[in-house]
Amino acid sequence: MPFLDHYQAVKQAHIGSVVASVALFVARGIGVQMRARWPMRAAVRWTSVAIDTLLISAGGLLWWMLSLNPVRERWLGAKLLLVVVYIVIGSLALKRAPTQRAKAFAFVASIVCVAVVAVIAITHGSMSLAVLLDRLR
Repeated sequence: MPFLDHYQAVKQAHIGSVVASVALFVARGIGVQMRARWPMRAAVRWTSVAIDTLLISAGGLLWWMLSLNPVRERWLGAKLLLVVVYIVIGSLALKRAPTQRAKAFAFVASIVCVAVVAVIAITHGSMSLAVLLDRLR
């Protein structure tokens, strides 16, 4: 398959956009907690949208290239569901939560959620610490 020749490049684009997306989210979340104005400026929000668009596009392309089915591959289904949860909680953390305390709680919860997504992505569902450490080598 000619598309599989590009698998590594697409995978690296996906991983790179994950790192950029999470880093920007964490920076924005810290900024919101410090009551800074910059995290909600249009340029920052649009940068986040651009990064997330690349992330979703590369992830979808990987999904297609590998003919994955989130019903059959439960780890992928769990990962996709948790990504939706992360987006909702992240929205609360940055803007929608009614109080600063609720934003802080949502921010911590979203970081935990994205960490679980990362573990699932690395281990493909096997939550064993030994498997995770072995795959990180």
